[in-house]
Amino acid sequence: MSMKLFAGLLLSGLAALAFSACDADRLSKLKPGVSSADEVRKLMGEPTLEWVEADGTRIWEYPRTPEGVVNYMLVIGPDKLLREVRQVLTEENFAKVRPGMSSDEVRYLLGRPAHELYFSLKQEKVWDWKTKVEPGMTWYFNVHFNNDGVVTRTSTNFAPAGG
Repeated sequence: MSMKLFAGLLLSGLAALAFSACDADRLSKLKPGVSSADEVRKLMGEPTLEWVEADGTRIWEYPRTPEGVVNYMLVIGPDKLLREVRQVLTEENFAKVRPGMSSDEVRYLLGRPAHELYFSLKQEKVWDWKTKVEPGMTWYFNVHFNNDGVVTRTSTNFAPAGG
């Protein structure tokens, strides 16, 4: 392994550790049923996306990709109290992605993807999420969409770490 590649891997690994340590510290200060929506915003910042349910429940998206292997959804009840913190990049959620789902349904389930690619010859858009990093390898979960934004299939792949 070249020194430049080693340094790049080391720096990206340290950045991911620092990022996850900050999240762990912030999230440990939030208490479901106690912390207010204002407290969540102060600690976590503005969400990248908000969904509003019929009963007034709000789901705030806090993605940590492409650097991290987590995406958080924080559920704020109609009473403006934190109800739940979900880490949504899980095998259970990946298994819920099915052909026929819309891109909005996938985003609601998994949060913002790490990458969005379009393959013109296949007439296909692919979203991916980094799922785990092992020595020398990074794993991704991929969702393939047709031109109408409908899921056609899912796949997984790996790339050399840092790739």
